[in-house]
Amino acid sequence: MKLTLLTLFLFFLFFSVQAQKAYFVDGYHGGVYGHYPRGYTQYIVDQLKANPFWKINLEIEPETWDSVLVREPEALKEMQQLFSDQSITGRIEYVSPAYGQSYFYNISGESIIRHFDYGIKKVRQYFPEAVFTTYSSEEPCFTSALPQILTSFGYKYASLKNPNTCWGGYTRSYGGELVNWIGPDGTKLTTVPRYASEGLLPNSTWQTEAWTNSPKYINDALNYGIKNPVAMTLQDAGWKNGPWIGNGDKGYQPTEYKTWRDYIANASIKTPTQDWHFSQEDMQVSLVWGSQVLQKIAQQVRVSENKVVMTEKIAALSKIYENTSWPQKELDEAWRTLMLAQHHDCWIVPYNGKPGNTWADKVVVWTDTTNHISDRIMTKAFQTGNPANAAISNTIRVYNTTGTIRNELVTLLLPATIDVTSIQVVDDKNKEVLTQVATTGNQSGTTIYFKATVPALGYNTYQIVAKKPVVLKGAQTTVTAAGDVVLETDVYKLVIDKRRGGTIKSLIAKTLGNKEFVDTKQERGFNELRGNFFNNGGFHSSADKPVTMTILESGPALVKAEIKGELLTHPYTQTITLKQGDRKIECNLKIDWKENIGIGNDYKQQGGLDSKDYIKPFYDDSQKLLALFPVNFSSQKIYKDAPFDVTESKLKNTFFTRWDSIKHNILVNWVDVYDEQNNIGLALLTDHTTSYSHGENFPLGLNIQYSGAGLWGRNHTITGPTEINYALVSHTGKWDQAQLSTEVMNWNEPLVASLTQNKGDAKKSLVDVTGTGLQVTTVLADGNDLLVRLFNAEGDSKPKKVLLGGNVSAIELVELNGTVKETLNTQKNKTGSEVTVAMPRFGLRTMRLKSFKAN
Repeated sequence: MKLTLLTLFLFFLFFSVQAQKAYFVDGYHGGVYGHYPRGYTQYIVDQLKANPFWKINLEIEPETWDSVLVREPEALKEMQQLFSDQSITGRIEYVSPAYGQSYFYNISGESIIRHFDYGIKKVRQYFPEAVFTTYSSEEPCFTSALPQILTSFGYKYASLKNPNTCWGGYTRSYGGELVNWIGPDGTKLTTVPRYASEGLLPNSTWQTEAWTNSPKYINDALNYGIKNPVAMTLQDAGWKNGPWIGNGDKGYQPTEYKTWRDYIANASIKTPTQDWHFSQEDMQVSLVWGSQVLQKIAQQVRVSENKVVMTEKIAALSKIYENTSWPQKELDEAWRTLMLAQHHDCWIVPYNGKPGNTWADKVVVWTDTTNHISDRIMTKAFQTGNPANAAISNTIRVYNTTGTIRNELVTLLLPATIDVTSIQVVDDKNKEVLTQVATTGNQSGTTIYFKATVPALGYNTYQIVAKKPVVLKGAQTTVTAAGDVVLETDVYKLVIDKRRGGTIKSLIAKTLGNKEFVDTKQERGFNELRGNFFNNGGFHSSADKPVTMTILESGPALVKAEIKGELLTHPYTQTITLKQGDRKIECNLKIDWKENIGIGNDYKQQGGLDSKDYIKPFYDDSQKLLALFPVNFSSQKIYKDAPFDVTESKLKNTFFTRWDSIKHNILVNWVDVYDEQNNIGLALLTDHTTSYSHGENFPLGLNIQYSGAGLWGRNHTITGPTEINYALVSHTGKWDQAQLSTEVMNWNEPLVASLTQNKGDAKKSLVDVTGTGLQVTTVLADGNDLLVRLFNAEGDSKPKKVLLGGNVSAIELVELNGTVKETLNTQKNKTGSEVTVAMPRFGLRTMRLKSFKAN
């Protein structure tokens, strides 16, 4: 009897479990730049008509619809009709309108905002009823700051699954049916995670188990306690599958198709039961970091990112203070081409495409377009008030595009017609400032350096006068008896070792109690280049050979040394620059490769990789060519930046070799090694997104070069010289107390000097957030209003005072989708107006300054 009852219980339990419904999220990913064949819109429409049970989610590049309008106008009309039902139970949801389908974790925060802003506008141009409720992506197009950004655009939900395209990685598995994805600022977003029960698919290096509604995946989820499990695939546009799991005859049953918003609102538990404080290290992603093609793409994108936001701010200054027109169309096109250069396919399949029209080739065209447009706008702003036939001016206007007051060296190329043998730069009070004429000139003219103090997000004016420069004590250089070069400023004393490849044998930070930063007990040298040249006998180092050194600049404003050496037989040149009063040690490295050479892990470099091979040689940073920085610290902790975020690393080391063991080792702008015991740190800044290395008994390292097998076995070769800019910053306190984010913003947006005929006010400041920890990420004109976006990069959550160089009728806080959150109280002051803004650390706030008028 007992056996019969047990049998019946198990029988009913088995069938009750089997009877629980599962759900499937289907749809399409791609677009006109990635993959979207002619006639494909009609195919989707036909499949929707033929399968009335089917629902789809779209991640289609917004510009695609421009081409569909031309190629398939009738199909577009049918698609618009099907799309018009944007209710929760409607059949189509647009889950990602991101303009260029970027990865997001590898670009600037302001760029992420523009992908959604421009993308939503373009989608609504063709689908006016579009409602953006859930964010989802086929690729790992996620970053920790997304909850705040998405919520501000009106999103309610997100999914962190990318089950069928994990070549570039995946998010960490965590939690159950729904979680509160909590961003760094504290914003919560209801999210479907990659379940804790959702494993990586065996014998695959691009899928998790959620790519179909397999019985194993669904039953594992049910056993984990997930009541309403959902699987997902966003098919590549061009695939001719129709409904991904067939007409109800494949996989776990019963399964129902859903849009993401329908699933979360109607089929899920609706309210998350877990909070997930999602760290950037929960992004377990990797690309072929260090390969020359990816390195150049990342550098080109970084240049354009910095240039276009500087252009917006300078255009705003010109509009407000010079009454010039706002170049909206030009800025739109500059952003458009930059966003296309940030497309994930540029970064993961740069070689794809016909010769001369690969993704890498397109990035060159796209970023060049952004740069040329930006340069034209800035040049026009600089030349305001300059008659075309005016004589060359001796007046210099220096622009500061950041929101903090700056006192820094400025670089200016003077035309050849100006006599530089006897010149001095003076401020508006006719006081001499620290000035230095570059040692060498050219046919275009001669470069000068001078110390400028410039108001926050504004400008200051200086004059060139014909007089013998005032000799001021400052930076200086010496050469020791052994031939070592010593560079010295009021901040540092740095000694470059001639015998050991130009490594830095001593780095003393004068302002930090004469702290020596170089760990001389380490086997590796400071600023040593070292990597595994796997076809040339293994590891080789720049420290293996002596170098020749030349002093290029000897002060008093800056000092610069040039180092020439060889890696194997490949010549390299490095310059190290120190500036008086500046805590950055700026390095430029150029390697003139004579030929392609293998660098990195030699795993299957000769026999070739299988796409299913878990071990991939480009994962192993420990054997790539690295610039190493062993520091004399008692303890070491790593902090690193990400878009609108900073992460304290929890990794014991950054090293991995397998697809199923990816670690987040990505350096976007900076990484900081911090000695908590002695409260000091050394930050490493780079000119492009790449990877860094660090671990127990392994010093901080910058990825300089990888050459070898990449994804799909494609060989990532060296095709020309490698050139990289990086900088080191010593500091006391943690990264926020040391104002590293401000330092990096200043590095990305240097002071810009230009000769001008303008006779307006000597100095102006549009927005001043000095000392608050806030950053001004952009300023935009909208009719008579200004939009000013603030980011709390390193401040606390207490209200902060923002000073404005003009008057307003009102100030509104607005969401990224334009919705007004609240109206702020404003006060007049001597310079114009001031307003108090509150936001948490890593918070974003956009202010609309109504009817802004300059003083």
